[in-house]
Amino acid sequence: MIAFYNGTWDAAHIDFVKEANEWFPRTAAQHNFSYTATTDWDLLANGRVNDYQVVLFLDDAPKTAAQRSGFERYMRAGGGWMGFHSSAFTTDAGSWPWYHNTFLGSGNFRTNTWGPTTAALRTEDRTHPSTAGLPATFTSSVSEWYGWSNDLRANSDIKVLASVDPSSFPLGTDPNQSWYSGYYPILWTNTRYKMLYANFGHNAMDYASNTRLSSTFASPTQNRFLIDGLTWLGGAGGGPAPSDPISETAWYSLTSNANGTCVDARAAATANGTPIQQYTCNGTTAQQFQFRPTDGGHVRIAIRGNPQQVVDVTAVSTADDAPLQLWSYGGGGNQQWLPVRETSGRYHFTARHSGKCLSGTGSTANGVQLVQRACDNSAAQSFGLTAHP
Repeated sequence: MIAFYNGTWDAAHIDFVKEANEWFPRTAAQHNFSYTATTDWDLLANGRVNDYQVVLFLDDAPKTAAQRSGFERYMRAGGGWMGFHSSAFTTDAGSWPWYHNTFLGSGNFRTNTWGPTTAALRTEDRTHPSTAGLPATFTSSVSEWYGWSNDLRANSDIKVLASVDPSSFPLGTDPNQSWYSGYYPILWTNTRYKMLYANFGHNAMDYASNTRLSSTFASPTQNRFLIDGLTWLGGAGGGPAPSDPISETAWYSLTSNANGTCVDARAAATANGTPIQQYTCNGTTAQQFQFRPTDGGHVRIAIRGNPQQVVDVTAVSTADDAPLQLWSYGGGGNQQWLPVRETSGRYHFTARHSGKCLSGTGSTANGVQLVQRACDNSAAQSFGLTAHP
């Protein structure tokens, strides 16, 4: 895929672009697709965009007649597109009616929330490939939210995939720029094209110091939409629809696909240095973990007996076979893991600091300490999740 951006207007949008250009390449490497970012919008005009299966608009839309007509040709020929937040913004939809009225269906910008906040979102369509893996409701990452002049529900070509759940109201922190009621689509597709639009893409900022205060990629569930959506746009997928994604509040046991043992804290201890091992599944709290979001889709894996203690790569090692232990959470990359769902519905977990996977060693014996190893798609790195009350 190729992502177009300008990165020149509004510090929050500029910061989102910077974050996207870090998150997407990292995610691309884990999901077997490629990512190119460019400010050369003329690639749309000269046909070179045809080399890509998916086009992203991160913070803007084409401006010249040649760029716009090139993008229209690309989409009419079956290309894939995902747009974010300000890529739909306009107060003059008539200047490009195909894009704003026909393709997006949204028309003019009408209203927004302020300041940026999370929102409770309701998944309206769980049959679409991009949202089949989402729960009925979920919490978004922080964003400013846009409302539009057109009622997307009245457009037979538009399928709204997720909208603001009423439990979000009031949405916003400024009483004069908050939503108190109403219907606000957040994710949608136009069924005549291979496209997805996402209303998010505006980080909270300290404008005085130009400091990021939130992450657009902080919600693992929202990230699931991005990954599954891009997979669909790129023509891949087709595996079994996964079950609901990892809850941020549930406790889970992790069962190895290689030998059926569970991830376990040795002797049910919670002290620093407690080995994380494989052991016959027994349903005890020594085998129950919670996935608490950090940022960028990463989580810390907390033990139920003492949630401050998390799965940690010993000595911040980046080597293969570095052992895993419990350690008090301090924000280290060796204490953060990226859950990657497989088509089977199982997961593998990639360490943030090393890019290596949580892994068994090949042994079937109880008490063998788990390690990190280069990700290899093996059963020893694949774990099924079972929720516990």
